[in-house]
Formats: sequence, structure tokens, C-alpha cells
Amino acid sequence: MPPRWPRKPDRNDPAFRRLDDRMNFAIHVAVFSAINSGLWFFHQIDPMWVPWVSQFTPIWLVALGAHAVYVFAIADYSGTYTPEEDAASNKGS
Repeated sequence: MPPRWPRKPDRNDPAFRRLDDRMNFAIHVAVFSAINSGLWFFHQIDPMWVPWVSQFTPIWLVALGAHAVYVFAIADYSGTYTPEEDAASNKGS
């Protein structure tokens, strides 16, 4: 079951931005795993087909680690959020 968001998605909402960044990281991990496992599989069959895989994997792994550090340690998801429709209705009051 996909995650459901209780209100209109908005990148200005810190909670939504946090969820979105974590889902993007999960996709990054899945793509890394799928592509690298395929490359290593074919490298085992014929090492000359992808001789650069032993340099490619660690470089991408470092990029994946940097993405993880940003999402889980650096990104600032603090702040308050007022949805646009609620803000517009409160201004008229």
C-alpha cells in the first residue's frame, strides 16, 4: 500500500519534504542495487564486458553515502507550515 498524505502535497511542508527526501533516497538505493547487481552478474560471466565495474561501484556507493548523510543528518526539516487554503481563509477573517 503506498503512503497516503492527509493533505495536498506541498514541498514547503517540512513533513512532506522529509517524507519525499526519504522516498527519493529509497529509490536511489533500489536503482543502485539493481544496476550494480546486474553489472556484477555480467562481470562474473565475462570480465571483459564491463571491466570498469570495480571502479564504478565504489564511486556510486560514495554518492549514495553522501545522499544518505544529507537526508538523515544535514537536511533541516524544522519549521511550521500553514497550508495555502487555510492561510487564505484565515486572512479573510
